[in-house]
Amino acid sequence: MTLGMCNCGEVVFEITSKIKDVYFCHCSICRSNTGSNGIAVVVTGNENFRWIKGEKYIKTWIKPNHDWQTSFCTNCGSSLPGKNDDSRIYIPAGLLPNDNENLKVSHHIWVGSKASWDEIGEHGIQHLEAFGS
Repeated sequence: MTLGMCNCGEVVFEITSKIKDVYFCHCSICRSNTGSNGIAVVVTGNENFRWIKGEKYIKTWIKPNHDWQTSFCTNCGSSLPGKNDDSRIYIPAGLLPNDNENLKVSHHIWVGSKASWDEIGEHGIQHLEAFGS
């Protein structure tokens, strides 16, 4: 079991599955959302995730005409876990405890649309589009 939380601690969640792979998305949407070169996330099945507290602080925004959404804490602004697809949820890796030594960047996705100034390190398989592309 892993507990994670937003920056202010008002939103807390639990992951019951073992997590180890970090996926780093370099797409233009994730760059705009974070204001950086993308976002590092872990992905787990919906059945392995539950909110512990703070659901009243969660706000979700869905990009018009697109199948993409993001959630954040209305108190501190931290990015929060959100829908990856119908059966899985993504969790921003920065919300997880620092002592999780199992976490490693395994995949860089949407590398084909990364920023020209973004330099990817040596860890992780690079995919031009989504995982498996």
